Amino acid sequence: MTPVIDGLQYANWSERIFRQMRAGGVDAVHVTITYHENFRETVLNIEAWNRWFEQFPDLIFQGFTADDITLAQQTGRTAIFFGAQNPSCIEDDIGLVEVLHRLGLRFMQLTYNNQSLLATGCYEDGDTGLTRMGREVVAEMNRVGLVVDMSHSGERSTLEAIAHSTRPIAITHANPHDWHAALRNKSDRVLRALSDSGGMLGFSLYPHHLHGGGACTLAKFCDMIARAADSYGIANLGIGSDLCQDQPDSIVEWMRRGRWTKSIDYGEGSAAAPGFPPMPNWFETNADFPNIASGLKASGFNDADVAALMGGNWARFFADSFGPTT
Repeated sequence: MTPVIDGLQYANWSERIFRQMRAGGVDAVHVTITYHENFRETVLNIEAWNRWFEQFPDLIFQGFTADDITLAQQTGRTAIFFGAQNPSCIEDDIGLVEVLHRLGLRFMQLTYNNQSLLATGCYEDGDTGLTRMGREVVAEMNRVGLVVDMSHSGERSTLEAIAHSTRPIAITHANPHDWHAALRNKSDRVLRALSDSGGMLGFSLYPHHLHGGGACTLAKFCDMIARAADSYGIANLGIGSDLCQDQPDSIVEWMRRGRWTKSIDYGEGSAAAPGFPPMPNWFETNADFPNIASGLKASGFNDADVAALMGGNWARFFADSFGPTT
């Protein structure tokens, strides 16, 4: 059976959410374990996950390779794959790329909105592309099997990462910019370069990335996926929900503010609504994943294409990406 895989979540984890994963038939999830944390703080977050794996072994376990997706299906559990939304966790030490990969990190964004030591974020006025360290870190990520994620990066930096990386990269949670002009959504030029290189795009359900925000209908969302499939082919498309379920507004402030500013950068929100926006009523928890599959069928996708979009394409990408180069 083809698995159901979500390319990105950052929920306020609990037994309730883990049980909703099982109710929605979610076999694997790439979860954010770190935003602005340094290496030691990231290790503490891994310790917290270890306690959840210990407490709820019948619901979740840590995934390291694509084979763990099959194990999840066979045992009725959800495989959890770690990712970082910022390179703060490697500090200024390229050696920590391999260390974190050994601890289970499988995705790392080169930026989170701002300029980093590696590349330029999508909120900066100018994009200078990959830095000297960025090129070295991409090569090291390629070597060990840590996926380059450019979800929050600027256009030039993303195109340079695609060109410089010897392995396909991912944009785990974003949508086409020509469908909804959010800063975080990606241009046709980027999406063509991504698909031509074998990279993966995960379609985001975060309301600021949706046409109409939380009022976006399931039909509009799935029609957007259909147009993307017509433009770029279906083989490198999946879901990256960016679900932040049950998170308090203080967490979105942490995402936007980090340690770089004393004020709050509202980003894709607004001063009038600084917290988390309401989710679409057809996708509020992991238990709602079957709604997406139903919407894709209603948009004209056949069963094989729905299976590919709901997880089959991610499963292939995981299998190709998580091991070291030979």
